Amino acid sequence: MSGPSIDQDYLAKRQLRKGTAGWVLLAGLGVSYVISGDFAGWNFGIAEAGWGGFVIAAALMGLMYFALVLSLAEMSAAIPAAGGGYSFARQAMGPAGGYLTGLAVLIEYALAPAAIVIFIGAAMEELLGINGPLVYALFYAVFIGIHLAGVGEALKVMMVISGLAVFAIVATAVALLGDFDASRLFDIAPTDAAGASAFMPFGWAGIWAALPFGMWLFLAVEGVPLAAEESKDPARDMPKGIIGAMIFLLFTAVLVVFLLAGAAGADAIGASGVPLVDALNAAGNGTLATVVNVLGLAGLIASFFSIIYGYSRLVFALSRAGYLPKVLSLTSQRKAPTWALVVPGVFGFLVSLSGEGDLILGMAVVGATLSYALMAASHILLRLKRPDLPRPYRTPGGIVTSSVALVLSLVALTGVYAFDPRAFNYTIVLFVIGAAYYFLYSRHKLVAKTAEEEFQLVADAESSLSHEVPPAATPT
Repeated sequence: MSGPSIDQDYLAKRQLRKGTAGWVLLAGLGVSYVISGDFAGWNFGIAEAGWGGFVIAAALMGLMYFALVLSLAEMSAAIPAAGGGYSFARQAMGPAGGYLTGLAVLIEYALAPAAIVIFIGAAMEELLGINGPLVYALFYAVFIGIHLAGVGEALKVMMVISGLAVFAIVATAVALLGDFDASRLFDIAPTDAAGASAFMPFGWAGIWAALPFGMWLFLAVEGVPLAAEESKDPARDMPKGIIGAMIFLLFTAVLVVFLLAGAAGADAIGASGVPLVDALNAAGNGTLATVVNVLGLAGLIASFFSIIYGYSRLVFALSRAGYLPKVLSLTSQRKAPTWALVVPGVFGFLVSLSGEGDLILGMAVVGATLSYALMAASHILLRLKRPDLPRPYRTPGGIVTSSVALVLSLVALTGVYAFDPRAFNYTIVLFVIGAAYYFLYSRHKLVAKTAEEEFQLVADAESSLSHEVPPAATPT
């Protein structure tokens, strides 16, 4: 493969703003990716598995994500590139492996905002009586516009919105503590399914079907490494940021899973469209329930906003490397990847017009689980093939940890198929089309033959640009 050569001018037009995000902002980014999942969606897993069965499913998915996060912490410190999983996989599995991993992440990150904006529309209808394509278009336009203003401004706005959502969860938990009754966790009658009991009324099969809902408590936290090129000190900040986000998300997951069902009953929470609100109403906290209903919109907006950031950085990296059309990686004077923000946004808006939020979300989850398996495999291969790679942070447990993530991600993929075969099949078709694009066309357009060559070119460009003297400061 002999891709076209690139020069400093090519890379000068494709620069992100360095040193914008410290580890606290990165952790906030990780939380905001996920926080909407605490407000709704996960609880339908209780309807599939009962409370105990769902706790087992959520614990397995929490273990998968924690093992994956520890693996990503090592790789993002060693390979601090904007492509995240794509960059790691390209280093481990070559151009094709890198692209296929990036494609799986892109399916997740391009589709998830389309699903979330449909849910935002439903929330707006309940609060203000307005919904539909104009609402979807408005939210895409406003939040893409904020991202175009620059990453520093965008991440600060995101932190404020996420803070409101976190406040709603913590306030709900505090209000429900006095109403917790463990007997309410087991108010679903056991069925005659294999392994059924009061603890897991739908048996072992229920746990399997509940896995995708367990994922919803953590889905998209793996996007933190997409900010690597904009972090202040990637070797130090990336591991602290992504691990800090995961620990906080485990904490909020425990709060909602235990306290909501313990206050309102597992049966009621498993069927609720707004579980925090319904639990508060059941406990007689109507005023706080109204506040949380409004702040639930902040949770949806936080995830919508941050995943737009994530897809733009991934598209930027894939485009800069030549996998996608190179115009998509051009950056503005504010160092924002303009077309990488706009084009997937238009795609997501068009997808949202289908109105099928649950189907779109299911497809995003399929893309996610495929990418998890490939990223975990990348960690294993890098440990085996590149033991010499400088690793400022090393994953506790090494290959054993990433192997746990790999196995559980494949199990989760089968769970998604069991729950929604249509979403699974549609995603595979999308994946095959994307793969065909690479093998038939874009593999001949890559700007560098190897990951190392690409990273070195980018590093050289950054170094030369940082040493340029601004015109105003030139001696006369």
